Amino acid sequence: MHHPIHQFLFGAFAFVLGAAVGSFLNVCIYRWPVDLSINQPRRSFCPKCKQPIPWHQNLPLISWIALGGRCANCGAKISFRYFAVELVTALLFLAIWQSFPWQIAIAYWIFVSFLIIGTFIDFEHFIIPDRVTIGGIIAGVACSVIVPALMETDSRVAAGVRALLAAALGYVILWIVLEAGKIAFGRKRIRFDAPTPFTWIKRGEDADFVVGTEESLWSDYFAREKDRLLLRCDETRIDHETFANVTLDFRYDRVNVEGRALMLDDVTHISGVARELVIPREAMGRGDLKFLGAIGAFLGWRAVLFSLFAGSLLGSIVGLVTLVVGKRVWSAKLPFGPYLAFGALTWMFFGEILLRWYGTLLSP
Repeated sequence: MHHPIHQFLFGAFAFVLGAAVGSFLNVCIYRWPVDLSINQPRRSFCPKCKQPIPWHQNLPLISWIALGGRCANCGAKISFRYFAVELVTALLFLAIWQSFPWQIAIAYWIFVSFLIIGTFIDFEHFIIPDRVTIGGIIAGVACSVIVPALMETDSRVAAGVRALLAAALGYVILWIVLEAGKIAFGRKRIRFDAPTPFTWIKRGEDADFVVGTEESLWSDYFAREKDRLLLRCDETRIDHETFANVTLDFRYDRVNVEGRALMLDDVTHISGVARELVIPREAMGRGDLKFLGAIGAFLGWRAVLFSLFAGSLLGSIVGLVTLVVGKRVWSAKLPFGPYLAFGALTWMFFGEILLRWYGTLLSP
């Protein structure tokens, strides 16, 4: 039996380490999507006034509460996300330490760090960077070779092969779902019964897009960089220019018209009469495929299947709830990474219990 004091000290260490790691994960979450180095500048800085934050104001969990969620220098609000990431990481590190043998626990600490970065970046930017996904696959295979118990074997070679195969399964199975989704829902083509007026009006970083009686935010239609929205028009006016019988080929940040690309940052008003609208409906991005690959590399092939099932189930429930509540903004655009992460964590802590329960259902 472990001494209670030892247990408490190790538990406290795991929690504090998790909070400190969470502080570093916040740096990755903020800097990676906008291609900033995590080393330069070395010190954290306020996103608003760019002033470096001294160490005593950068203590995980404590500083955010002590400063009331504001920058000590300029008073700008510091997002609650910073505190949330530190707390979630600390609690997960503690839970993992208490649930698994130490070698597996350390590997799982590395794994949940990738999950947390991927989840929060996907929520904010609807992407999961390769540093998280491919980095996660490499880390998962390496951890499996070092700690073969992750893949339920004693052989390092077998563990490495299993991790690679599980990563490949994760990628391929979601790729099949994605391609099937494209065939089934690739694009939604809406032909209007009569010529229908539309307007696109810039509003800050976004724009209001109104077609007939349908009002929406421009960002609702674009989950990925490659998404295209086509509008076949009898006539259209872009700021002061008029065009007849054209197809406006939109990306999120630009519109192609008669062979010219106009940046939407430079446009304030587009209006006209449309015959047909084609809106993008990408099932998910490639980042999700690699993310599920990383889950497989750490947790094995059964976790891939479970994460996909549990993530899809939760995603469907959230999607239905948002539809019922009537928040169409969210129903149009749901990041899938966080749901996969939820499935992976559920499997990590409760996989064996769920398997045993499932077994009792099959053989009463």
